[in-house]
Amino acid sequence: MTEITTVKQRFGIIGTSPLLDRALEVALRVAPTDLTVLVTGESGAGKEFFPQVIHAYSARKHNKYIAVNCAAIPEGTIDSELFGHEKGAFTGALEARKGYFEEADGGTIFLDEVAELPHPTQARLLRVLQTGEFIRVGSSKVQKTNVRVVAATNVNLHEAIASGRFREDLYYRLGTVPIAVPALRERPEDIPLLFRKFAADVAEQYRMPAVTLDEGARRMLSEYYWRGNIRQLKNVAEQISAIEQARIITPEVLAKYLPPQGAGTPATTAAYADEGMSTERELLYKVLFDMRADINDLKRMLSEFVLGGAHRAEPGRDIKGLLPSTAQSSAYAPAPVFAESEEVRDEPPHEMTKADMQREQIVRALRRNNGRRREAAAELFMSERTLYRKIKELGIEDISN
Repeated sequence: MTEITTVKQRFGIIGTSPLLDRALEVALRVAPTDLTVLVTGESGAGKEFFPQVIHAYSARKHNKYIAVNCAAIPEGTIDSELFGHEKGAFTGALEARKGYFEEADGGTIFLDEVAELPHPTQARLLRVLQTGEFIRVGSSKVQKTNVRVVAATNVNLHEAIASGRFREDLYYRLGTVPIAVPALRERPEDIPLLFRKFAADVAEQYRMPAVTLDEGARRMLSEYYWRGNIRQLKNVAEQISAIEQARIITPEVLAKYLPPQGAGTPATTAAYADEGMSTERELLYKVLFDMRADINDLKRMLSEFVLGGAHRAEPGRDIKGLLPSTAQSSAYAPAPVFAESEEVRDEPPHEMTKADMQREQIVRALRRNNGRRREAAAELFMSERTLYRKIKELGIEDISN
């Protein structure tokens, strides 16, 4: 049995793709060293397994392994989380606290979504990587730590550097050894194996026969684009297992659970690759949809007002008699009024910029959630870190009601 096969069995990694084996081989070779590793790949591709493999096969395996999701920690507290703080360093700091780099001394720290770190934190991280030194928030004392850093991101860091969102010197320090995790579409031979594993897990958990794919369904599964990678495949396997009564799945049945390929073509995925572009697009769509809903409500209210007012003035008349003819007064007919109005088109007014629309949508979400940014971010389908950045970029003031 090869070492790579042993690793797959130990960590539950499924697949025979040469690209997957190559990534695991690099992880095993770099594990005994203390070199910093940068794991890249699309969301849902399985990047989280590689730092675990590196730690387990390193000399640090008996010390702590700490995984940190950088996108899940608010910008105002991330320095404290990573590097610790002193008592009284900020409101609510009732006692001194160790940060993750201090807790993981002698072990390994995994920084997931590292591209979401704000610039000041990136500078602190660079210092730790270069000298092993850090300073707690609210302190002037320099402390030392001996930590092996493995980072991961699904963001194109070259584009992030070009746009000024990520430090170039930090990129070179983090990427001493790069590991590229292949997307699921790049390992089509593994797709049926993974589906079978997920279906078997559901069958065992709920004590039901496992679903299987016929030849046509297997081919459809292998040829699909899988924009959401392994996470999406698992979701499809679980849905089919729970919903379908037939245990042999045909292409016709499978097609019901797969979004149209247009939603996962390379061109579409490339357009969504940059989180900033994706966020702006989602905000614009929400602005347009909200504007359309507001227009429809306004139409309904005006129609009720016109018809209701006429009905009160002349009770007992037939409703048709309440509507003025177009020859007499088309100005009172609801449809022509709104059809000819320049203010209620589905498109935003020309003078309203893209930034204005983004600002309006964020402000609305914050007001609806009483200024709670976590809830507003969820409503806007973005990470809390991205919302913080957008608020700062667009100059939005604090909203608490």
